[in-house]
Formats: sequence, C-alpha cells, structure tokens
Amino acid sequence: MNDSYLLIDKPAQMTSFGVVARLKRVISKAEGKKVKVGHTGTLDPFATGLMIVVTGIECKNAGTYTKLDKVYEATFRLGQTSTTADPEGELTPVSDTVPTREQIDEVLAHYRGDIQQRPPIFSAIKIDGRRAYKLARNGEQIEMPERTVTVYELEVLDYTYPELKIRTHVSSGTYIRSLAVDIGNELGTGAYCSALRRTRVGQWSIEDAQQLSDFGVTD
Repeated sequence: MNDSYLLIDKPAQMTSFGVVARLKRVISKAEGKKVKVGHTGTLDPFATGLMIVVTGIECKNAGTYTKLDKVYEATFRLGQTSTTADPEGELTPVSDTVPTREQIDEVLAHYRGDIQQRPPIFSAIKIDGRRAYKLARNGEQIEMPERTVTVYELEVLDYTYPELKIRTHVSSGTYIRSLAVDIGNELGTGAYCSALRRTRVGQWSIEDAQQLSDFGVTD
C-alpha cells in the first residue's frame, strides 16, 4: 500500500481529509512506520465516489492525478436554493414553476463546451492564503473569481420534478454545485446539488475502487 495509489469509494458524510486520516493510520500500522498519505482532489462531505489516494513517494505525483478529467452523476433539486449549493446549507424556496423537459434540454445546451464558472464560496479554494469555506463560515464577504472550465458531456438521466438527475464529464476544476446553481438560475427555479457521486477520474472507474472497510476501517 505504500509508495502507490489507492482507489477509494468515499462514503457520504465523511470529509476527504477523514478518508486520508483513516487510511494513514491503517497503512502506517501495517508498515510499522509513519507513512505520508494524501488525496488528489476533494469530494464534498455529502458526496460519494471515487477518490485517488496517494501514499509515500507517490504523493509527489498528486498534481498529475488532480488535473485529470472527471465524470459525475448528480441530482439537482429544482425550486430551492442552498447557501452552500448542497443539502448541508440553509434552504430557501424560490419558485414552484415546473420546467418542461424541452426547457431543461434547452438550458443544458448552454452548459456544454467551454463555460465561465464561479466556484462556490463554500469550497477549498484559497483566497489570500485562506480557505474560502473558512472565510464564509466567519461571515466574511468573498468575491470568487470566475474561471473557464470545460463540460465535455452533459446528459439527463432522469427528470421527475423537482429532481433532475444528470451525468457529466468535465475538466479538472469544475464544480458540479456551481453547475446546479447556474442551471437553476437560468431556469428561473433556483436549484442546488442534492446528491453527487464521482464515477471516474481519468482512466480509473468507481468499479475498481475499494471500500474503507476493505482496509479494516470501521468508523
């Protein structure tokens, strides 16, 4: 397990740091020494799915994994907004208008290809050396700069109002929570990402991932 990478299926309600900390304990115990362990891209606590965890000298290559494209399956809940753009924030009703499938398809077409996206304020992006989510929790005003990201594929898996289920293949740095917010704004209904699962990172698939329990992690 040392000097390599691990494919992990992150459970919901656990931070990416929590995954790393648990694996570090297990691997260091197995190796009989303290082993460096890191992740290659955070998943929000509410999200599940593929995390690539690097160990030992492979930590030097973490940036290579981070830059890879990713595939997600997500559920956007229409009609409400969230202060964090996910289920953990304060929810506010916006509209009870029910968009048609044709309206959904028309709006989604605007979010394929290169797009401008503003990351959520509740994110791990650093602003003047400090994590944006820490600033937001302290009530500080934050202006997140827009960035160009690429949405290679964006398809509807199911639409039963108020839930819109999608699959999307995106470039590194794309926030699915921001995608939900932008789509909700354009529909005029508001929206937030209520469920999120990462199914692929580069060439690696969730089907090849292991559970934390496979490493003896029980908490």
